[in-house]
Amino acid sequence: MSSEQNFPKERKLYRPATELVYVKSVNIDEDTIEDPYNASSVPIYQTATFKQTSSSGAGKFDYTRSGNPTRSACEAHLAKIMAAKDAFVVTSGMTALDVILRLVKAGDEIVAGNDLYGGTNRLLAYLQDHMDIKTHNVDTTSVDAVIEKLCPNKTKMVLLETPTNPKIKIADIKSISEAVRKLAPNAIIVVDNTMMSPYLQKTLSLGAHIEYHSGTKYLSGHHDLMAGVIGVNSSELASKIYHVINATGVGLSPFDSWLLLRGVKTLAVRIEKQQDNAIKVAQFLHNNGLTVHYPGLPSFPQYSLHKSLSSGPGAVLSFETGDVGTSERIVESTKIWAISVSFGCVNSLISMPCRMSHASIPAEVRKQRDLKEDLIRLCVGIEDPIDLIEDLASALTFAGYSVKI
Repeated sequence: MSSEQNFPKERKLYRPATELVYVKSVNIDEDTIEDPYNASSVPIYQTATFKQTSSSGAGKFDYTRSGNPTRSACEAHLAKIMAAKDAFVVTSGMTALDVILRLVKAGDEIVAGNDLYGGTNRLLAYLQDHMDIKTHNVDTTSVDAVIEKLCPNKTKMVLLETPTNPKIKIADIKSISEAVRKLAPNAIIVVDNTMMSPYLQKTLSLGAHIEYHSGTKYLSGHHDLMAGVIGVNSSELASKIYHVINATGVGLSPFDSWLLLRGVKTLAVRIEKQQDNAIKVAQFLHNNGLTVHYPGLPSFPQYSLHKSLSSGPGAVLSFETGDVGTSERIVESTKIWAISVSFGCVNSLISMPCRMSHASIPAEVRKQRDLKEDLIRLCVGIEDPIDLIEDLASALTFAGYSVKI
């Protein structure tokens, strides 16, 4: 009896943590790629070119800029966990956004949030100043605010972050997507899902056309890799995205693709530990009277909405002290919490966004968007939560707080 008769044609879908680890095969295309050694880890095809069997080429791969087996394996795995039609990996999260933004042209308009990552804001500002692509920045916690800026003939993209960085504001992806499809049917709905990762939130299933990530963050998990990930919900968008990636040569290298694939396999255990720590840290800060922005706290204004969109609160939070000097003393006196930009790493990070990750946003614009200069962002790692809380308690005491643990 053939072994194939023992298994159904449609593969069983496992639970998320299993799917992250389970890579079905190291073969991308069994007709053209064979691994005679049955490696349990996808091989690294560290080559720029591939030998062809005829003068006309016709091999699945010919030049790594256009495609590479290791990159394809990484992309196939990411497409699976994102519930995407296709996925692509590029050299950074900002490269991913740049590729996506090439889908709009001069005269088009974008509706985006008013609490965006500094690099996103910088790129959108460049397009407005140099490419005649206007961006309307609105409070995406309000569906009506998004609807107000939609124009059937001009709006070609709606760009969301949820939760936002760094104020942790939640956008109702489902309701916004429904409104956009009705009122601006030619607009592409794009969601930066870096903060949640595909393990906690699948935005393509919530109505987005494109989901993207800075793979430098949770997907990699160790801050030893720069990468960007793009997931799309249609073959048409996949074709357009691939054309830009191939034309510009921004596809991720074979070794970095292998590193990213390796990092993704531990995403579940890292996220679970990080958000468990984050809940404890957020509760500690809340109990000490600080204004905490974190969807894992029942007191968070959009607690229920976020819970309906995601399977967890994530591991990034921010809080306010009301005084810039106080925030500086807290940030500069922690020992375990490293002062650093970015998030998603296994070690805990602390920063003042207005001084670092969001410093490229002009001060007057930050003020208009109510981005507080004293805001502190915490990116929680996998350390022992007692050590993290004690370190924060020491810093808060140094800054003048009477702390209870």
